[in-house]
Order: sequence, then structure tokens, then C-alpha cells
Amino acid sequence: MAILLEKADLSQAQEIYALQIASFAALLSKYQDYDYSPGAEKLERTLQRLSEPFTDFYFITLDGKHIGALRVCNFGQLCKLKQIFILPEYQDRGYAQQAMRIAESLYPNAGRWELDTILQEQKLCHLYEKMGYRKTGKTQRIKDGMDIVFYAKP
Repeated sequence: MAILLEKADLSQAQEIYALQIASFAALLSKYQDYDYSPGAEKLERTLQRLSEPFTDFYFITLDGKHIGALRVCNFGQLCKLKQIFILPEYQDRGYAQQAMRIAESLYPNAGRWELDTILQEQKLCHLYEKMGYRKTGKTQRIKDGMDIVFYAKP
């Protein structure tokens, strides 16, 4: 099944937030990271992001249903995929790959894409590497057993 991306606006912050909390719940439970995890954020943070002039949020839509979302920070030549999340019952079906391809096509002037993820989450690292992203060599220790790894794609 093919997914679509629908641009979200400030009036849809509550729905994005609910999708985010549900999608990141397992990682929050696993790592107990209440400082950085999107699963521990408050609604105000989503509202703030939606108000940023360089931020675009998109719903990931399947058969008219919002199954997740992604956030792109557009800095012209540089775009950052800051969050991509899909409800657990829709994960592992290729929807993230489709969403990333569509999102990248929406920003043809981007000469470089960047993202980061949890180094210990091999499934996520594999996804991004399969999509052409390469480790930059930069990592950031969050806590014992949890590091953030940074990726870039020309």
C-alpha cells in the first residue's frame, strides 16, 4: 500500500502529539530517557515546533488514516529529518521508507540531508543506511547504554 504525506498545521498539533507519544512509547520505556525522548515531551513542544518558520510537519497517511508523522527542518541547501514516527501497529511495513522518499522529493534544492537516531537501535540505523544515509562519525552519549549517532546524505 502506498502512503501519502499531508502537510500539517498548528490546528493539528494535538493529533501530531498523540501520534508522537504513542509511536515513541516503546523507546521511552526501554531507555527511560525523559530528557530527550520525543515520547516524554509536552504538547507545548509540538506547538513550538509547528510555529517555527523553518519547520514542516507532515502526516503519514494510509487510506485516509493518519498513521504517523514526520518533521523536516528546511534550511535551504540543508534539510534535517528531525522526527519520523509511525504507530506501532503500522511499523515494519516499509511506510517509513516511502515517507522518507516522498519527503526528500519535496525539497529538491536540498544538497544535503541530516538526521540522528539511537545508535543501539540497529533496526533504525539499518533503515537510514538503506535509504542512503551514512554515519558522520559524530556520536553523543545520552546515558549508559544510549548514544545518539548522526547521519548525513548528500
